[in-house]
Amino acid sequence: MRSRRSAGAAHPASAGDPAGDATAGRGPLRYAAAAFVFAVGMAGTTLPTPLYGLYRQELGFGELMVTVVFAVYAVGVIAALLVAGDYSDKLGRRPVLLAALLLSAASAGCFLSEGGLPLLFCGRLLSGFAAGLLSGAATAAVLELAPGGSRGFAATAANMGGLGCGPLLAGVLAQYAPRPLTLPFATHLVLLGAAGALTLALPETARPPRPRPRLRPRGMEVPRQVRPVFVPAALACFTGFAVFGLFTAVSPGFMSGTLHIDNLAVSGAVVFSVFCASLLGQAASARTGAPVALPLGCLGLVVGMVQVGLSLVLGSLALLVTGAVTGGIGQGLAFRSAMATVSGRAPEEHRGGTISALFVVAYLGISLPVVGVGALSTGLGLRNAGLVFSACVVVLASGAGAWLWRTRKGTALAPAD
Repeated sequence: MRSRRSAGAAHPASAGDPAGDATAGRGPLRYAAAAFVFAVGMAGTTLPTPLYGLYRQELGFGELMVTVVFAVYAVGVIAALLVAGDYSDKLGRRPVLLAALLLSAASAGCFLSEGGLPLLFCGRLLSGFAAGLLSGAATAAVLELAPGGSRGFAATAANMGGLGCGPLLAGVLAQYAPRPLTLPFATHLVLLGAAGALTLALPETARPPRPRPRLRPRGMEVPRQVRPVFVPAALACFTGFAVFGLFTAVSPGFMSGTLHIDNLAVSGAVVFSVFCASLLGQAASARTGAPVALPLGCLGLVVGMVQVGLSLVLGSLALLVTGAVTGGIGQGLAFRSAMATVSGRAPEEHRGGTISALFVVAYLGISLPVVGVGALSTGLGLRNAGLVFSACVVVLASGAGAWLWRTRKGTALAPAD
């Protein structure tokens, strides 16, 4: 989910590049095609969200196992980021994009086979690998194919739009079409086929070095001069992604168990609203500036999670939706500003590793807390576990926001995104 050029380790091909001139290859159609590929690939990572309740009924596992199945995805993303985060610079964008689409197709195949819990784990892990590869390669491709210069927000829109459309598509198909555990993934395979054809037609925008260097893990590091801003920015990212994790892993369980709403399309729409709101927050952060947007994003997370907690106490769908929107805007403000601050402070030679470290923290946030919710639900029930989670997010976001507000003058040293 990278919003900066450096986040994808993107280095556009120079003019006259025989492997593919980035300037000559730009154009609205190619640009739109690259954004479509990115969105389709990311949609697969959230496609199972409204379907977890159906898997629970069919396979007979509890809420804890739902969160563990979800968290396996983050393990795949982190592994791909650490091992292959810069492979598109060394191999080219198209090969890495095609590999990511193939991994996403394999993930869909695991879900289509309906082979029980082991294949659910396998499908989520493969989906994580695909997302990790797409994060860098697809962001870079969209930026490099943008006519008239890079348009980083469009890459973010493709990313967040895909993540939001996954649960919306699955929820609508599962609720109103036959074979709810089959049709969403079959539809995604068709979309992946179209995305693969478009990828083959896109020009190569990277110029892989010759001779080709050895492929080795890129690693991560946080230089000393970055650490003062990295710690609070990473905490804000961790908290914001924890909110993403709550909505993409267990919000359908809240809706059915606490709000007594079993419509899968509505569950998918609520998750869709979180990602759309994040997109709005990221757009606003560019105008607000990181010194203000970071603590303001933390405030949005606090208010959003208070609303979510109240929705669980009062059984209110309206409060859950407003909490999703408010928390999503807060996440978007905090995430894009954190990326701008950390990558702006990092030395160029260490920027890739520093951003990888920030993403590792973010994806730990999307996985570990929701597993905690699942574990708590076994003894407290899902509603009370959600209330504990909401309280923890309020405490973390409040602390991070206060820290960021006190240190905003140091944050201002980072260039604007």
